[in-house]
Amino acid sequence: MKCKVNRNAAKVLQRMLDKDAKEGEMIRVYVTHHHGDHAHYEISLDTPTEHDEIVSTDKGINVLLDKRDEFLDGVWIQYFYVPREEFVITNPSKGSHHH
Repeated sequence: MKCKVNRNAAKVLQRMLDKDAKEGEMIRVYVTHHHGDHAHYEISLDTPTEHDEIVSTDKGINVLLDKRDEFLDGVWIQYFYVPREEFVITNPSKGSHHH
């Protein structure tokens, strides 16, 4: 599975890990809703399960992705400061979107 993270997202995710993560927890990206050809995503802290793949990103952040959900393969995690601070998670290969 693949996952990309932009520089801003890597900084914010690392702060989440440093501040809030309990022992063994990692960043998880998961699908909240499937809508035909696209999905909506969220981020949380979680521990790996037998269904997860730990994906290393080029920004040094490891991300948990459930191997059973095809919409997670290829996600791109971005963080923007304007017009408001928020994560934007997309999957260019699936045409999927999240705020």
